[in-house]
Amino acid sequence: MNSKRIMDIEVLRAIAVLGVLFHHLQGSLFTDTVPLLQTVHHWAQSWWGVDLFFAISGFVIARSLIPVLQGCTSRRQCWEQTRNFWLRRAFRLLPSAWLWLALMLLACVLLNRSGAFGTLHANLQATLAGVLQYANFRFADSFFQYEYGSSFVYWSLALEEQFYLLFPLLIVVCRRHLGWVLLALVAVQLFTLRTPLLMVVRTDALALGVLLAMWSAQPGYSRWEPRFLRRPWAGVSVLTVLALLLSYMATDRFTFASYRIGSIAMLSALLVWMASYNRDYLLPRGRLQRLMAWIGSRSYGIYLIHIPAYLLVRELIFRLQDAGLPSPAGHPILTVLIAGGLIALLSELNYRFIEMPMRNRGAALVRRLGTSRTAVPSSGATSC
Repeated sequence: MNSKRIMDIEVLRAIAVLGVLFHHLQGSLFTDTVPLLQTVHHWAQSWWGVDLFFAISGFVIARSLIPVLQGCTSRRQCWEQTRNFWLRRAFRLLPSAWLWLALMLLACVLLNRSGAFGTLHANLQATLAGVLQYANFRFADSFFQYEYGSSFVYWSLALEEQFYLLFPLLIVVCRRHLGWVLLALVAVQLFTLRTPLLMVVRTDALALGVLLAMWSAQPGYSRWEPRFLRRPWAGVSVLTVLALLLSYMATDRFTFASYRIGSIAMLSALLVWMASYNRDYLLPRGRLQRLMAWIGSRSYGIYLIHIPAYLLVRELIFRLQDAGLPSPAGHPILTVLIAGGLIALLSELNYRFIEMPMRNRGAALVRRLGTSRTAVPSSGATSC
């Protein structure tokens, strides 16, 4: 499968992370009610960006990993490919995640005169959950029960990292039956009432992304290409309609609430399907696409950084007010612009000095392991 960067996938990443940023404005950046945000949230909510992230992750990971693992001819080869995948993921994700966990904990101690970052006890527990990858279970347990801590968004990262840990094993064990197992996983979740625990282990969007990647390797995939999206602005129109529909479905006004998450997962997978052909269907080439691609390429850092940035702006406003100095308090647009600028700056620094260097180190380590291994002929083509 082609591992080339798909611009429409980057656009979807940008939409997903911008949706999450918007959703967290009320409550994280603004503690007082902002009438405009309240009105928008009444009719449209954008937390579905997390499910879009899941569908993207399932597709992107599976399109490269499945052919490699299903093509291996020995247990040793399967183990080496799995190890390499885990190493690349660890170097890609963990350095940034652990850095911002440490910085949030530090801010809780040193920059928390307003109390925006929460209590030290809650943040210590949240940091432990983030490092040990059980943040999603702690998030479900804390739901309307106790303070989680400032790193609450790590619940979705924990779920994805659990997926990255288990998915290679699932490929090896299920092999030719993988598609049926994933379809069953989607079907069961579609008709299951989502409790807080089931919400933080929802894997239907991830599974649909994987199924899409598997289908993209089949001959019939090209016959279903949505060529009608080549018409001027057709893709933008479809993207806008689906985004508005997803936003409405994420509100309490959506009457089929029992099927909400499953429906959102399917529409998210539909967007990834349209993006997967790499034809710039969703957004034509130009400045806007380049801007969205920049946001998409930094979306992981933006996701990690946006909550500490929001809380830091709150702390700054509190200190300015406490000192009797002019502050952006009472000016929501100015406050959003300050927070947005801070997020853009920090995510760019994180991308250049943490994400890319550590990603390159992980790739170099995998190459060294591959070249340093003594080539010993296999004693037999043992199946995985």
